[in-house]
Amino acid sequence: MKILDLFNKIHCNNNTVRHPYVIAEAGVNHEGDMDLARRLIDEAKEGGAHAIKFQTYKASTIASKDSPAYWDLNKEPTDSQFKLFQKYDKFWKGEFEQLKQHCDDVDIEFMSTPFDIESADFLNEMMGVIKISSSDITNKPFIEYLCDFGKPIILSTGASYLHEIQEAVEWIDSKHVPVALLHCILNYPTDDQNAHLGMIKDLQRKFPDKTIGYSDHTLPNDMKVLEMATLLGASILEKHFTHDKTLPGNDHYHAMDKKDLKIFHHNLDRIFTLLGDQQKHPLKTEAPARKNARRSLVAQKNIPQGKVVEKDDLTFKRPAHGISPIFIDEVIGRSAMKEISSDTVIQWNMFE
Repeated sequence: MKILDLFNKIHCNNNTVRHPYVIAEAGVNHEGDMDLARRLIDEAKEGGAHAIKFQTYKASTIASKDSPAYWDLNKEPTDSQFKLFQKYDKFWKGEFEQLKQHCDDVDIEFMSTPFDIESADFLNEMMGVIKISSSDITNKPFIEYLCDFGKPIILSTGASYLHEIQEAVEWIDSKHVPVALLHCILNYPTDDQNAHLGMIKDLQRKFPDKTIGYSDHTLPNDMKVLEMATLLGASILEKHFTHDKTLPGNDHYHAMDKKDLKIFHHNLDRIFTLLGDQQKHPLKTEAPARKNARRSLVAQKNIPQGKVVEKDDLTFKRPAHGISPIFIDEVIGRSAMKEISSDTVIQWNMFE
């Protein structure tokens, strides 16, 4: 599955549960090492992700030097956003061109979130869609600039009021490009009680013509959070991805790895087997039950030949080999062509 296929095929009917498009959010978990970045690509592909996404920024353009940390300092001790971004802002156009080529070689879609104009310009040449971070949902000039590329937008909605999402969607709609909205909670990690997956349904109600997904920051554990998001109708799933969850700092501690991805896809296969057809109809395997477990009209007493049938002459019993109780009003008032013994399954040829 390619992300553009998703935008071309999935719109409006958010009540249908589909196999989600899975984005492994590598972010900067490569820590400036190209070999490690390639390993992340390989392992995301092995785990079953449809895309791997990085982040592209320079500390000097994303944060001021006095920008405070907003994460768990016990997990990531860097006390300034600027200092943290400085650690991981070494990759630029050349490195991402190489990573894009490696993604093409192993057949996984390449993405990276731009955080400034310069990175947006060169990333645009490498991607079919543009991802916008929750942190930029109120950044009108940047959103409008990204929309001018004319490509679909994936917009995360973490820490946002509804009116902020609506405003951002209006800016995007005015540029006539499609947009997918991802429910997201900006806690790193997100405690289960703060996941609020029900907000996926609210986004579906408020934006019925948009593709709705989920960007997850909960601990991977058994991957049930992503399974539930899928059943709630999330068409796109994004989750941080690492090669080693035990590494300290940055986004390793709340990320999934290739093993988690494999568990998720294995469980999802069973879920979709159980989910089956989403339009109600009887199955071929139910035919014996339809024939034998449903009821027919049955003579409750002996009905003499020539008698006009009354309601008290009839009851209903299994199997459904005779006249269905649906037609009781058409049987009442007919005359019996011959005597009908008590407990006989009623047939149409018994009446005039």
